[in-house]
Amino acid sequence: MCGVDEEFLRRISLSLQKQGLKVATAESCTGGLIAKLLTDISGSSNYFDRGFVTYSNISKTKLLNVPQESIVKYGAVSKEVAVAMADGVRTRSNVNIGIASTGIAGPTGGTKEKPVGLVYVAISTPENTDVKEFHFKGDRLKIRHSASEAALNMLLSILEKSDGDNSC
Repeated sequence: MCGVDEEFLRRISLSLQKQGLKVATAESCTGGLIAKLLTDISGSSNYFDRGFVTYSNISKTKLLNVPQESIVKYGAVSKEVAVAMADGVRTRSNVNIGIASTGIAGPTGGTKEKPVGLVYVAISTPENTDVKEFHFKGDRLKIRHSASEAALNMLLSILEKSDGDNSC
């Protein structure tokens, strides 16, 4: 991973602006940290539209149109819900890219099937929705930071593919 420093965030900012893209976030376990990082760079109003912190299942269904059936069948921490969150925030916000995170930051809430550190990140574009499963180690803050960094790395990878630049 490249790391989340000012240079890394500037690369994301410049790529979004160069391509004329708008972004919105839907965050659960990261609690708004992805949105915070995306807006740390001056000029972020050119590409950042809005961010939702949808911690509860009700907020996921009401604000993002995540099907209640998906939450019941797969759980709030699942690739299916991450995809629905990313698609939902993109379409509800009418932006080019929707970014979503859902997971278990701990220290409580984990199970054998879904341990602390399990995080799903999804990025939705009109063409496709990519979702990845991660297993992070560390305390709550470390897991949240790792998940946010993973989301931004996924975003940059997608941006660089569409822009023809793949250097990190």
